[in-house]
Amino acid sequence: MSAVGYWAREILDGGVPYGDYQSMGLSNRQYDILREVVAAARAAKREQGTRAAGVLAERQVRRTCAERYRDGGPSVGPWQR
Repeated sequence: MSAVGYWAREILDGGVPYGDYQSMGLSNRQYDILREVVAAARAAKREQGTRAAGVLAERQVRRTCAERYRDGGPSVGPWQR
C-alpha cells in the first residue's frame, strides 16, 4: 500500500489529514497526486457511490504514481546524471 493510497482512503472515509503534506509522510509531488485522486473520487462517489469511488481512487493512485515516477523518485532521475 502506498502512502498516497492510504491517505486517499482515509480522506474518502471521512478522515481528516493532520498538518501539512510532510507530516502526512508525502512529498509535494505525492500530495499533488493525492489531491487529484481525491477530487476525482469524490465526484465518482456523488455520481456512482462509495464502491466506485474506492475502485477509481485505487486505480488512479497506481496509474498516476507509476506515470509520474517513471523516471525515478526524488533522488533518482535523469536530472541527477
